[in-house]
Amino acid sequence: MSQVNKNIKFRKVLDSMMKAMVLNELGNPASLTYKEVDIPSPTEGEVVVKLKAAAVNRRELMIIKDQYPGAIAPIILGSDGAGEVYSLGNPVKNFSVGDQVIINPGLNWGKDNNKKNVDFSILGMPQNGTYAEYVKVPIENIVEKPTHLSWEEAVSLPLAGLTAYRALVTKGNVQKGEKVLIPGAGGGVATFLIQFAHALGAEVYVTSSKEDKINKAMELGAIGGVKYTEDNWVEQLLDLTDGIDLSIDSVGGDSFKSLITLGKIGSRIVNFGSTRGPANNLFLPSLTLKEMSIIGSTMGSADDFSKMTKLVNKKEIHPVINRAYSLHEVKKALDRIEKGQHFGKIVLTMNEI
Repeated sequence: MSQVNKNIKFRKVLDSMMKAMVLNELGNPASLTYKEVDIPSPTEGEVVVKLKAAAVNRRELMIIKDQYPGAIAPIILGSDGAGEVYSLGNPVKNFSVGDQVIINPGLNWGKDNNKKNVDFSILGMPQNGTYAEYVKVPIENIVEKPTHLSWEEAVSLPLAGLTAYRALVTKGNVQKGEKVLIPGAGGGVATFLIQFAHALGAEVYVTSSKEDKINKAMELGAIGGVKYTEDNWVEQLLDLTDGIDLSIDSVGGDSFKSLITLGKIGSRIVNFGSTRGPANNLFLPSLTLKEMSIIGSTMGSADDFSKMTKLVNKKEIHPVINRAYSLHEVKKALDRIEKGQHFGKIVLTMNEI
């Protein structure tokens, strides 16, 4: 083979490869490796997106630590992605190569908006995700990128924005003028909850361990907040609000009982996580006498995703970006989330690869 042919063959191999962060072993953070892998090829009904940015979620930390149900390795992690259509498994009317899109990370939700299919999954486990230059997803999982958003802002939306919208609107049925409590201000979902609830006319209150995070929440539209590290934080909130109509909780733990104390008669609590573990020793008579509702929520349907992006467009909401890293710096990004050093979303950009 001539040197020219060898060079052509070598270039073709390079053109078929991409950079990705691959978790090789569950429970071993050191096995998260920056390496070259094959660019995925779409089959019928699929699309490959050339990513401009990805975002980091606490979910990836759980997978790395082998704390996520059904986790497997090796795997390319990452649920959030935004970029340009690179290739299509078959021609479609709605999208063409080069279109700017964001990815709905919820796979196989099903046709019923009220509940997900038993085989529902989230991009990045068990299907390869967005910690890569390219990702393959079903064609129905891409939507047009909101034009007023940068790539970093757009990629912040999918998982966190969808989770926030379903918990607040679809499940929580938030109403204009209601008093909404968002415990643990600072994370990506909590930040969207503040922005969405404010945009929909609710009175927003938050809790946090840090005064600066409460102040940042107020800059986004919250009316006030208290530090949950203070012994009388519940009494402070009651004095501030005269009771809460809707709490959107991802904290769980012992503080969950306080949400019942804070709730008005007929109020609701929507829970989508428990970073502090189980809520033990709930006093059910308080829940019963107040006729309160406790509602579980997770991710969201394609309809939720569509309505969420419409709200972002209509109100021209700009996601809060805490910090951007390049793809190969993902370990630093994950460490920042684990230490709770962020307010808003942490994103990964592909332009330094």
